Amino acid sequence: MKKLFTGDAFAAMHVKNFRLYILFRIFLTMAALMQSVIVGWQIYDITHDVLWLGFIGLTEVIPQVSISLFAGHFTDIWDRRKMVNYSIILLIIGAIILLVYSINIDFFFPKYGVFPIFITIFLTGLTRGIISPAQIALFGQLIPRNLYANAATWNSANWQMAMVLGPAIGGMVYGFRGIVTAYSLVLAFFVIAFFLIMLIKTKKHDVLESNEGVLTRIRTGIDFVFQTPELLGAFTLDMFAVLFGGAVAMLPVFASDILHVGPQGLGLLRACPAIGATIMAVVMMFRPPVKKTGKVLFISVLGFGLSMIAFALSKNFILSGSILIISGAFDSISVVIRGTILQLFTPDHMRGRVASVSSIFIGSSNELGAFESGVAARIMGLVPSVVFGGFMTLAVVFTTIKVNKPLRRLSLKDKM
Repeated sequence: MKKLFTGDAFAAMHVKNFRLYILFRIFLTMAALMQSVIVGWQIYDITHDVLWLGFIGLTEVIPQVSISLFAGHFTDIWDRRKMVNYSIILLIIGAIILLVYSINIDFFFPKYGVFPIFITIFLTGLTRGIISPAQIALFGQLIPRNLYANAATWNSANWQMAMVLGPAIGGMVYGFRGIVTAYSLVLAFFVIAFFLIMLIKTKKHDVLESNEGVLTRIRTGIDFVFQTPELLGAFTLDMFAVLFGGAVAMLPVFASDILHVGPQGLGLLRACPAIGATIMAVVMMFRPPVKKTGKVLFISVLGFGLSMIAFALSKNFILSGSILIISGAFDSISVVIRGTILQLFTPDHMRGRVASVSSIFIGSSNELGAFESGVAARIMGLVPSVVFGGFMTLAVVFTTIKVNKPLRRLSLKDKM
């Protein structure tokens, strides 16, 4: 296998455990994104109410935020691979619920409405709260320190590739073969991810022995983030950018009411940001953003906000897709930089707790952003709400530039 990958750009791929990790992330992400596309279209098709799309995010974020910090604590003292493995069981249960509900929708919907769908959304949020810090911390165990930036780029590239394939496949299968086939494929991909993670062999990670209680250890992780301006700035910047600047939650409405492209078009629109992100990730394999990293981060988030404003004003499917591709390219840069900062600045015995804080900052902002988008769209109208979010993202960027000098001056090359 090593002979297939030569040169510094492929250094991380020499590690077998990392290759297995990449495959696991691909199938897990594809399944999660396929499910997200199908659920979003299904709920909007049933309710025709943008607020219900916002409730998807709210239902997912509540359990995620509630459990994330505790999950980070146990990630630092338990077997991280097993935590990931067992968490996927909850995703499999949720996928089974959606499949059974959709097979017998004429029986379930009159009695329970869309409640069974929201059970799965709740389970998805609970699982994300556990699996996010666990897999980030596990990532740090698989790769030598000097390969963190390269590995983060490969991780992002393959994750983005899965984000291209997942929504596109989900939308196409739903549109051409029906919802039962689509949910069956989601279930199959979750099962594959479950078995792939079992193949990874890891040694016990560093555990700092302490008599501190759970809450004290959690607070230690939070304090570490707030005392590290590079981490705090990167997390905060991305959180507010996603919270205000994300239009993904409203894509079912854009696809249905503005662009008129159906579930197939929705799947393609959901895939477009990942197409741009994948292209940019390939570029970063050969030109990693380790010089003037802080400035590059600010430029990328600024570009993301401008892209959201342009997308909101577009009424052409091809133009809208192209803008989303550009937004994904900018987002990919910030994802790689943030992931590398987390690994380089965090000692191994604290990675779970710091990753859990990251999960709350970053992961929850996607779902809170979905809720914010739904409420804003109901109050302001769809297009004005997305434009407003884009301008808020720009405001966050300029504020962070002014108040966070360490992040502005950051160069990761000096830390590796």
